[in-house]
Amino acid sequence: MITSKTISQGILKAVATLVLVCAALYFIYKIQTVILYITVSLVLCLIANPFTVFLKKRLKFSNLLATITVLFIFVLSLIGFVLLFVPLIISQAQNLSLLDTNMLQNQVSIIEANVENYFNLHQIDVKKIVSNSDFSSKVDFNYFTDFLNSVINTIANFGMGIASVFFITFFFLKDQRFFKEKAKMILPDQNEDKILNSVEKINHLLARYLTGLLIQLLVVFIMYFIVLLIFGNENALIIAFLCALLNVIPYIGPIIATVLAAILTLISNIGAHFSTEMLPTTIYVVIGFLIVQVIDNNVSQPIIFSKSVKSHPLEIFLVTLISGITFGIFGMVVAIPIYTSLKVIAKEFFPDNKIVAVLTENI
Repeated sequence: MITSKTISQGILKAVATLVLVCAALYFIYKIQTVILYITVSLVLCLIANPFTVFLKKRLKFSNLLATITVLFIFVLSLIGFVLLFVPLIISQAQNLSLLDTNMLQNQVSIIEANVENYFNLHQIDVKKIVSNSDFSSKVDFNYFTDFLNSVINTIANFGMGIASVFFITFFFLKDQRFFKEKAKMILPDQNEDKILNSVEKINHLLARYLTGLLIQLLVVFIMYFIVLLIFGNENALIIAFLCALLNVIPYIGPIIATVLAAILTLISNIGAHFSTEMLPTTIYVVIGFLIVQVIDNNVSQPIIFSKSVKSHPLEIFLVTLISGITFGIFGMVVAIPIYTSLKVIAKEFFPDNKIVAVLTENI
């Protein structure tokens, strides 16, 4: 018989559960940076494992020496990656130093006059619209100072992040056997096999996802490179490489890449006539990048998501969108690996659940 005491206890239990879940989500939100470091370290471990195994089995390296060697290769790769962009920075700086501001101002004034004449012919008073909008009062002139401070903080945080990731990765690689043994000791005996099977499947799917992602980035890089070559960009290789890397961020990354390519194309064509060369070339590059993104979104990504992590593209889109709204760019980057891991765990522990069965039928 259901009594008021039973009902009140049920309500209290539900409220307590809801509070704990909210607290856990808030805690995860607050430590999202640490989770990102650990996630990146785990990805590096997936990449490094084959190399460490090769060094230990084929070249008879000790575990410590193999770990240090692989991390040293990663550090050299990172330094090479940074140095790759030095020529781009120098080139763009030289282009900016050649900028004829008077000529550019005259060209912009001509375009502005043409636009104003167009609106006047259609009886649209642009000056009145601008004055009524009171645009100047809405401009935050502290924006550029805040932006500069933001850039400096980002660089500092990036350096700290790199150091943290390599530190975590070192111990993950060096003591992975120790971590596995300790994990087995902690795991409950009745669920040990399920957990170990889940970890094995997750490693397999994430390795497939990482491979597919690298293939996608390579395809996007080649297409970006071809677009930039067609329009004679001097730094086509470096710009294409940088823009392809931004595709790691789902949906937002390609937009940032397109804006970046447009800015760099404008800077690269400084000295040319603005309305007949600089602007048309930039527009063509943007159109080319948009075409690449259409091909990538409709061909490359669906193949990767359906084949590597065995999830429907719409399913991935919704998960990524929700993660982005909740956790920002960080959530979008880690959404697919975490969602895939949760699906594997759910299938292993709740195979008879109808919702789980539908979502994991291909795993």
